[in-house]
Amino acid sequence: MNYIGIDLGTSACKLLLVDEAGAIVNEVTHEYPLSFPHPGWSEQKPEDWWDAVVTGVPELLQGFDANAVAGIGSGGQMHGLVALDAADHVIRPAILWNDGRTFKEVDYLNNTIGKDKLSALTANIAFAGFNAPKLLWMRENEPENFGRIAKIMLPKDYLTYKLTGIHACDYSDASGMLLLDVQHKCWSKEMLEICGVSESQMPKLFESFEVVGALTKEAAQALGLPESVKVVAGAGDNAAAAVGEGVVRNGRAFTTIGTSGVVYAHSDEIRIDPAGRVHTFCCAVPGAWHVMGVTQAAGLSLRWLRDNVCTKETNEAKEKGVDPYEIMCAEAGKTPVGADRLIYLPYLMGERTPHLDPDCRGAFVGLSALHTRAHMIRAVLEGVCYSLNDCLSVLSEMGVVTDDMKVCGGGGKSEFWRQMLADVYGIPVSTVESDEGPSLGAAILAMVGAGIYGDVCEACETVFRTKETVTPDMNRGKEYRKFYGVYDALYGHLKDDFGALAKL
Repeated sequence: MNYIGIDLGTSACKLLLVDEAGAIVNEVTHEYPLSFPHPGWSEQKPEDWWDAVVTGVPELLQGFDANAVAGIGSGGQMHGLVALDAADHVIRPAILWNDGRTFKEVDYLNNTIGKDKLSALTANIAFAGFNAPKLLWMRENEPENFGRIAKIMLPKDYLTYKLTGIHACDYSDASGMLLLDVQHKCWSKEMLEICGVSESQMPKLFESFEVVGALTKEAAQALGLPESVKVVAGAGDNAAAAVGEGVVRNGRAFTTIGTSGVVYAHSDEIRIDPAGRVHTFCCAVPGAWHVMGVTQAAGLSLRWLRDNVCTKETNEAKEKGVDPYEIMCAEAGKTPVGADRLIYLPYLMGERTPHLDPDCRGAFVGLSALHTRAHMIRAVLEGVCYSLNDCLSVLSEMGVVTDDMKVCGGGGKSEFWRQMLADVYGIPVSTVESDEGPSLGAAILAMVGAGIYGDVCEACETVFRTKETVTPDMNRGKEYRKFYGVYDALYGHLKDDFGALAKL
């Protein structure tokens, strides 16, 4: 039998067809538009997500027996607010995770309701992307739409509804709404009351591998699948990626270097940072949680440098028919650890972990006449590693111990950057054979739901395979720690200046 894993991303929907051994037998990607109706706003039409699935699944099944598909799982972008009316029609475009309109509501939640209370109720504090401040924004700015809300959904859960006709959500995705009591795995009555909504408006909660239902007749016909196909609740993108990376036991973690950067660690005990520097969410393994730090501009920093500074390297890459980042990393490798005393702060989009400061901005510190583009490239690569190390340090403070670190995302494909990360972390860094993350994790969850494996951990131990491991160089690590000490102090020196700049 085969299984379909869906990764509902911000820019595209990726679908995998996976066999029972975890081998990917086919994949299809469909993009959809992203709307920015006002500065700082970010929206999408949920109908476009469903159209991508309806178009993509038949393409995915070309040359394969549709009757051999036994299950579907979804992983996807978290925090998006999908509001349905009493007829299950979408009320307004979904407000996405990267939408920044709710700064007033975030201030109200964190400073009037209070961070301590939010942390006690939900294990987290408020961020602009979370659903609770978005509901407060709707209540204040779109009262007519707010009054029509019959069901509150998340992006991948809208797909689950379209597939099964059931309003469902898993615990991992629900954790990012600021409406879930993460410790006790139930909707927080007090948070719902603060936001002016009722539990009847919330979807039913499931474990990520639990079967929500089978395909409706309409969905089966649209997708070309039998009605017997089981649909599991799935997981938020990072929790699904953890399953795809085999990070489902204590001591295991992964680092994602995409546009943003994530350090995600599994924990069998709930651990909460009272300062709110990291998120504590339920994970796809029942009775366990994950702790996650985020740096806003990881791969984005290198892309910014490529687009604005590295014209020579980009042109050379075109001539050789290779990725520009390959040329850039080769240039960086010609310079020493510390880039001849040049340090980069990767705060192009403000920062989340550990500073929680929307006003801080990127900076090169120590720039001199001897520095070249190669030094700047190396400084950017190192600065992102230092920022990710900030995340790992917060996890360590919380007692989350990591000795098995996977790396994924576009940045994880660079051998040079992986080695740098291992040297900075001081622990081995590994890649896995399949770097499909959320979509593979979602397919594995569907296998568990179908009974192919007894639980998520068993499935991961069977399917997951390490591809390559790099070990840290202790001598380089010692040098990196010297520069990291300076890096670590710079934010404190510049914090007030960042704030002053923001007010000009």
